[in-house]
Amino acid sequence: MRIIRVALNIPIDTLFDYQAEDASMHDIGLRVCVPFGKKKITGIIMAISTETQVPIEKLKSVYCIFREIDPLPPALLDLFQFCSQYYHHPLGGVIMNSLPALLRNNKPIKLKDSAQHPLSLTNLGRQIDITSIPARNRVARRLLIAFQNAAQLTSQQIKQVSPRTSKLLSEWKQFGWIAEQPIINTTTPKATIIPTLTAEQVSAVTTVTAGLERFNTWLMHGVTGSGKTEVYLRIIESALSHNKQTLVLIPEINLTPQLEAIFRARFCTTSLVNLHSGLNDTERLTGWLQAQRGEAKIILGTRLAVFTPLPKLGLIIVDEEHDSSFKQQDGLRYSARDLAIFRARKTNIPVVLGTATPSLESYFNAINGRYQYIRLTSRAVQSARLPSIQYIDTRIHKSQDGLSEPLLKALEKCLSEKHQSLIFINRRGYAPVLLCKSCGWSALCQRCSSRLVVHLRDKKLRCHHCGHEEKFPRACPQCGNQDIAPFGQGTQRVEEALIAHFPSARILRIDRDSTRRKNAWKEILHAIHTHQVDILIGTQLLAKGHDFPNLSLVGILNADTSLYSTDFRASERLFAQLMQVSGRAGRANVAGHVSIQTEFPDHPLYYALQQHDYDTLAQTLLTEREIAGFPPYVYQALLRAEAHNIKIVLDFLEQAAHLAKPTQAIQLFDPVPAQLLRLKGMERAYLLIQSTSRKQLQTFLAEWYVQINTLSARKIRWVLDVDPIEF
Repeated sequence: MRIIRVALNIPIDTLFDYQAEDASMHDIGLRVCVPFGKKKITGIIMAISTETQVPIEKLKSVYCIFREIDPLPPALLDLFQFCSQYYHHPLGGVIMNSLPALLRNNKPIKLKDSAQHPLSLTNLGRQIDITSIPARNRVARRLLIAFQNAAQLTSQQIKQVSPRTSKLLSEWKQFGWIAEQPIINTTTPKATIIPTLTAEQVSAVTTVTAGLERFNTWLMHGVTGSGKTEVYLRIIESALSHNKQTLVLIPEINLTPQLEAIFRARFCTTSLVNLHSGLNDTERLTGWLQAQRGEAKIILGTRLAVFTPLPKLGLIIVDEEHDSSFKQQDGLRYSARDLAIFRARKTNIPVVLGTATPSLESYFNAINGRYQYIRLTSRAVQSARLPSIQYIDTRIHKSQDGLSEPLLKALEKCLSEKHQSLIFINRRGYAPVLLCKSCGWSALCQRCSSRLVVHLRDKKLRCHHCGHEEKFPRACPQCGNQDIAPFGQGTQRVEEALIAHFPSARILRIDRDSTRRKNAWKEILHAIHTHQVDILIGTQLLAKGHDFPNLSLVGILNADTSLYSTDFRASERLFAQLMQVSGRAGRANVAGHVSIQTEFPDHPLYYALQQHDYDTLAQTLLTEREIAGFPPYVYQALLRAEAHNIKIVLDFLEQAAHLAKPTQAIQLFDPVPAQLLRLKGMERAYLLIQSTSRKQLQTFLAEWYVQINTLSARKIRWVLDVDPIEF
């Protein structure tokens, strides 16, 4: 009797046994449809055995094993196992949520491969005489003539012969008359100018390519505009010459169009696929399958792409490695950057972490020798210089609608020189608060502990945490006063003010509200690069990775809000954000200038930013963290819980704390409410655990996780968040 052990996407951390008489060892890693209670559910076969702990009479049989695509490879199953164990999340949930949506249902996949791969006659097919096909079968005769008259036919061309050809194509494939052919690229690739490398770039490329056959973690710390992308291209070129695949991870979807265009221009004959949440289900599955078959040589994707099956993987690149978007913040709370390093080590290949502002954890590992360190200290374009940074003291220069007089003059000068400007404010909407000046009422979200943001054009109040919307009130609901007004600035209000100051300027606002449409980013980037825009207004979507050659001025508003935050990572994040957005200026032949409006121009962080001195600030922050006992000197985990009532949550966390058996190396803190107490109607709290030993922390968490599962938690949702970055 054959027993298969299946991982299912249910909140129980165990495998389930089923009978499958036709199963073989080659089926490990395949999808399987099985009964679970009264439902049919799809899982992944993890093991095959002849023994089981389940009584034979209770053992159910599988419905079917899907064999239409190759199984998930053992190396990827190992990655899933590690991810499940390290982040303490059920294995079935890890695997099934990493797969394209079309592989999670109970149906075999049906992709129109001919749309991707044209068909042509084989040698056997060319020997077919048309007279051997009955005259009444006119569709078959027309199709054969079409194949005989063309080197290959696409699905569109086949449909023009007749829309009723699918059964014929299936039969002819089985007979061996036709076969799929690689797409013939008939367009002449544009000649791309390959830049001359600087001495630092040459050293970086030589160093990494010399070690392509073994594992190493390289931290490539290069100032903005230092040509990190060109180094990536040269390393990828070397990997391609060895017939290896490259996985390139990026933090945000909006970085995809520019990076994809650069990669396609350089590697025009190489198959490249995108994998991100902006694709529809069919597009994502098609790209995933091309990667799994080894057809796609370059895979460009956001964090979920770290789980892509890649049989010829030879290099991993994590661009903007410091970015918090690499950490999933719900469900399975994994770090794609950290999993990329684990995957590279298991595959024995190099991984390159690129950034202008390393995370303190990566920087700490580099200066202590755990990572190899590469520095790029100057800009790649010879005439380009790092931008000059000046501070506008808003205690002296009062701002109106968020804009001070010196900043407006700088914008006017930039416009007269026909250069582009960027106004950065990390707050979308019109204003963050709707306030009644009479009684002090402000519009609050009913589902979150936050204020509703004013979106004046839509005449709506919107919560940026849960998406809740309300109509704009005509009067204060508390006292009836009609003098209610927006307070503070958002991107829409700054846009309105700039239009009033510069009516002839071409102004473009870029935030999540203006980029919701598919292909919106491509259109925006085209407008910027073809000089159809004079002034950009943007949030953090514009802060990293983009290259705007004609951008001369960056103005930064509301930077002070993070200076005195309770979050110990706030200074690190603010410095990274400001350095990244400042780095958009002066990247080519145009001199760059940055103006930051602040009430604290003498703050040490602003001094380090002005000197472009990451190292001094990083050393200061590391000293502070060592004294305070924060990462990277300790390892942390949070037990997060939420329910409709905070008392239930805190009681649950107290019970969990009593179950814990901390050793001397483990520190357990008291449960506390989350800073944003209520989110999407749920009230939240957490309990912090930390240790100076990662291994001992993991041992403790593994035992504790089993004990927590014994608690009655019907009204509670809880999760262990290992290496948390948000509190």
